[in-house]
Amino acid sequence: MTLPRLTNSAARRIFLDRHALLETPQGAPDGADLLTLIERLGFVQLDSINTLARAHDLTLFARRPRYRPHDLQNLYERDKALFEHWTHDAAVIPLAFYPQWHMRRTRDAAKLKGQWRNWRRDGFEAQFQTVLDHIRDHGACGTSDVGKGEKKGSGGWWDWHPSKTALEYLWRSGALHVVGRDNFRKRYDLTERALDPQVWAANAQPTEGETINWCCNGALDRLGFATSGEIAAFWAHVSATEARAWCAQALAAGEIEEVEITGAQGQIKRCFARPNLARDPAVQQAAPARLRVLSPFDPALRDRKRAKLLFGFDYRIEVFVPAPKRIFGYYVFPLMQGERLVGRVDMKAYRNEDTLRIRALWPEQGVAWGKGRQAAFEAELDRIKRLAGVSQIAFEDDWLRPSVHHEFG
Repeated sequence: MTLPRLTNSAARRIFLDRHALLETPQGAPDGADLLTLIERLGFVQLDSINTLARAHDLTLFARRPRYRPHDLQNLYERDKALFEHWTHDAAVIPLAFYPQWHMRRTRDAAKLKGQWRNWRRDGFEAQFQTVLDHIRDHGACGTSDVGKGEKKGSGGWWDWHPSKTALEYLWRSGALHVVGRDNFRKRYDLTERALDPQVWAANAQPTEGETINWCCNGALDRLGFATSGEIAAFWAHVSATEARAWCAQALAAGEIEEVEITGAQGQIKRCFARPNLARDPAVQQAAPARLRVLSPFDPALRDRKRAKLLFGFDYRIEVFVPAPKRIFGYYVFPLMQGERLVGRVDMKAYRNEDTLRIRALWPEQGVAWGKGRQAAFEAELDRIKRLAGVSQIAFEDDWLRPSVHHEFG
């Protein structure tokens, strides 16, 4: 049987539409409008690195240029419209989705207990009640408020003292709730005190089957098209086996169909999609010509293999690569224009100098860096310097580099 096949341009447009990158970046940056954007994305990954702006702030700025960090903080801490937990990494998530994390909290509890026992983190379970009593009596706290004088381990998560380990476990498993951050350090409070009981009570929690269905439907709708493995990886809640079973059931019910996606190099990949995806309105919508700086953790780039398939953009963040072995740099930002990823730039805000320094930029192969694209880049720098908290831009010598073709593998 011949399957429906999407051209590469059609696949890109659908994917960008689902990630709120196909329309002109504009709109209200706060309140209900910001929450609607996050619901559309599903979640926003958090990261502490701040060479230009933190990842979550740059993700939202790329779609809402009037956005500033206090907009997310207000939505999270003042309006309590978001909660913090894990997907594939730490993230802020619409509070309306909180019940769907019940299965994740249950599974995390079992997994973490097993890991910590293997790491011989003796004593952390004994700290559960001590930590809970401290928070009940003294209010929300951070890791520096508990475990004074306790002995640490020997590296990684197992380097935490028992009270810190207990804090993390109680949060991941649901007894505690993160109510905000101070200097990017989490503050924990009792879930029963931080949230309305209608949100966290046992009768509000869906079954595993309901959660799997919600996760798989939500993942496919936010990806546009996906394999069962990509569906499982989106929220990182369901297993690959559970996602495969869901796809088989949905396919038999006619809720999804198989399609072929054309990659940037002409390769063909089979995926699942909603019926009639080729007639999706996004296929006829041209992407804006505006050039945008994306976070390395932008939702559109989270799946590096998908970025390579759709855009021919092979990307690796090199934070953990020793400096002599880096191909591009410590924290290099992808550049998007239209429906293409056109380059990557190494830049950093030197706030003590009030200057955003452009250290190096590499156009992608086949991308001409002429006057028009340079003007678009400078216009974006003028916008982004305000997010970075500086007022000047400086280009270092030899900042424009030749295209580099490198396969990270």
